Amino acid sequence: MAQPYLTLNTIVEHESEVRRSRFICALAPAAGVEQAQEFVAARRALHSSASHHCSAYVIGQRVQKGDDDGEPGGTAGTPMVQALVGRGYSDVVAVVTRYFGGVLLGAGGLVRAYGSAVTETLDRAEPVRMVPARLVRVAVAHDQAGRVENGLRASRFAVREVVYGASVEFSVAVGAGEVAAFEAWVGSLTAGRAVVEAGAAVHVPEILG
Repeated sequence: MAQPYLTLNTIVEHESEVRRSRFICALAPAAGVEQAQEFVAARRALHSSASHHCSAYVIGQRVQKGDDDGEPGGTAGTPMVQALVGRGYSDVVAVVTRYFGGVLLGAGGLVRAYGSAVTETLDRAEPVRMVPARLVRVAVAHDQAGRVENGLRASRFAVREVVYGASVEFSVAVGAGEVAAFEAWVGSLTAGRAVVEAGAAVHVPEILG
């Protein structure tokens, strides 16, 4: 069963210093691997004179990747991934840019420095909690479309797409535990004329209050 997770909706940056080396960590939301890699490339371009650009990203429930970028194997990317996963984050990318200060840190020192760079930056972030949901398709006749759309826009349910054809179809993200109640609400709104089908599992931002 899908579980809630944390993510970001803005870039967060924090700099720390360890034995004269500067560690600049930047975190960003990443909906997929390509977006994560683009962010890593952008950080490389921004700090082109830095010694290393170590990175980590966690996408969905299965993709976890770390890159040591020339640091000794396992001393940068792995602790960065562990920091993200340990805090419950997904769909996020981290890049730690290092400006070498002339003092070797050793393997243990590097693991601590890169892991801490990420956790200290996460401490300054405002996480978004994502909760399991289903994409529900609602198909109605054109004469009911305006009423249904107004009702949906005024509700807490997120409308992902509206398609006009022989009927009007709405793709709506509904909390995993609310699908039955949503179907009943749509049925009441349309006098039972709507066709409602639950589809793919997704995650949506948790709505508080």
